Order: sequence, then structure tokens, then C-alpha cells
Amino acid sequence: MPVISAPHAFNESQLYVDLRSIFGRPLYLKCEGFNFAGSIKLKAATEMVEAAERDGLLTPDSILVESSSGNLGVALSMIAASKGYRFLCVTDSRCNLSTRLLMEALGSKVHVISDLDANGGFLGARIEYVRALCDTDDRYVWLSQYTNPGNWRAHYRKTAPEIASQFPRLDVLFVGAGTTGTLMGCARYFRQWHRQVHIVAVDAVGSVAFGGEPGRRMIPGLGMSMRPPLLDESYVDEVIRVEEADTIRACHRLARRGFLFGGSTGTVVSGALDWLSRHDTRDLTAVAIAPDLGERYLDTIYQANWLHDLYGEHILDSEEMATDSHERPEAVTRTTARRPKA
Repeated sequence: MPVISAPHAFNESQLYVDLRSIFGRPLYLKCEGFNFAGSIKLKAATEMVEAAERDGLLTPDSILVESSSGNLGVALSMIAASKGYRFLCVTDSRCNLSTRLLMEALGSKVHVISDLDANGGFLGARIEYVRALCDTDDRYVWLSQYTNPGNWRAHYRKTAPEIASQFPRLDVLFVGAGTTGTLMGCARYFRQWHRQVHIVAVDAVGSVAFGGEPGRRMIPGLGMSMRPPLLDESYVDEVIRVEEADTIRACHRLARRGFLFGGSTGTVVSGALDWLSRHDTRDLTAVAIAPDLGERYLDTIYQANWLHDLYGEHILDSEEMATDSHERPEAVTRTTARRPKA
């Protein structure tokens, strides 16, 4: 049995759900929420903190500060508590209440930004606030998940090899796009692998990560209101953008079968199912990465009043709507980024 003395020392890395019986498509879902931080962000947080320690950036007087919509904030809160650092998470009003309370329970401070940036999101305002803090007090250490190479290296070193070890004949990998740390780490790893893997980035409609017009996004996790500095589109074969309504339907469809996943997972699953519905899946091995579980979304995507206020009373009227949303051409917006020739 595993015995640990630090919470970040445990992370279940080889749990997959076969979604064929639920959605009728050949898709394995890699579950990344089974650790004490509750999400895939534990990997990036650990990599970035340990790199900062090796580089001498962190001292006993340091105050870690980071901009996060939720999951990275929880992971850093947990690590900071374990290692004895102070931590301030700068988030925004979309962050789930349970997530904010969890960070505070772990001893962290939480500052909520309510002003929108020029792209109609909160990210620019959050980053501006963090920079101002760092300019006024040199005790603050900003890991900057948006630019820190440790973000993608964590997945190059861990997430991608974990998938490769279980699926040596992997054909297509679906990865949600936020900071693009997971996407870039996995894409770089599989570019060097023994066989070609089709890398599909799944983004939220309204995100400008891959270009396009900004729009309203109410579900935290995936999507950006600026181009991610870590993103290199030459590693991405295809981009799929998913409407939040389809994210919600996918989450509820999974929940009806006993699997409670978070909003980021619903987006990735919805995009993956749309792609699979348009391709020949005979002898195809497909994996999607589920970044987190659903407990932190009980007061949002699993709460009827929240859903009805934002998306209308009929969003979950029928079981058929959840199933058929992946068959309708309007369900998902698609764009393609072609891999350059060698």
C-alpha cells in the first residue's frame, strides 16, 4: 500500500474510463482528479514549485502568488501548506465558491477580481493585479503558469508517458486547451514517439486561444482571453471549439451514469465525441484527458437555478438532447491547424 508524508506525493495516474457504453463511441477517458488537489494541475504546480526551489527563488519569507481560475490555485494551496509557504491566489468571479473555500481552508489568501479586461475576460485584469503586487513587494514570487516551461514539462515527463505506456497503439489524443501546458507537453512527447498520433486541442467557444472573437464564458477551466504564451500551433493537428451548452450536456450525461466530472472534462468529452462521430473509428484507439472531477461544480453546472439563469430552462429537457448534441452540425465549431511538413 502507498504510504506518504506529503500530499503531492500521491497521484493516481493509470485510471481510465471506457466511455463506449455511455456514448457509443470508442473513447478512453484518462482521469486526473484522483489526488489530494483534485485535478491535473497538481503536476504543473509541483514541477513549477520544485524548479523555483532549485533555482533559489523561494525562501522561507517568500509569498507565492498566482493567477488561477481555480484548480491550479488549489494545487498550489496544498503544496504551500505542506511546504510551509504562504500563498495568495488571484482569481475572478467565475471561480466556484467551493474552490475558493477549499483554498482558504488550506490556509491560502484569495483575491477575487471583478473587472473585465479588454477581451471581455478576467485574465488580463488578474495578471495586472499580480504584477502590481510583485512590483511593490519583493517577497512575492510569481510562478506564472502562462509562461513557465515547467507547466508543459510536467506533462511531457509524466502525463504523456503514462498514456503511452497503456496505449502503445494510440491514434488520437484529445486535450483541453487553457494555458496549453497539458496540450504542449503531450504534443511534444508524441511528436517524438514511434508512431504518429493525431493531436486534437479542445477549446471553449468564446476563447481567443487559437484566434477568433472573444465571447462570454461562464465555466472556469478551459479557454483563454489572450493567446497562451506557451502555445506552439505547429504541434497541434486540429482544434475543436465547444459551446458551453454542450459541455453541460456532456457533464450531465456522464453524471446520469454515475461519473461526476468537472466542466473542463465535459468540454473535452463533447469535442472528442463530435470528432469521433465524423471519422471512421474502426480499429481506432482514442484517449481524452479528464482534468478534474465534478464536486467543485455542484453549485454551478450541476445546480438547476444557475443553469436556467444562464442557459435557459430547456437546456436539459431531454435525454435525447444530451445524446444527439454530438450529431448536430451546429453543436461544435471546428477549425484546423495543420502540422507542417518535415
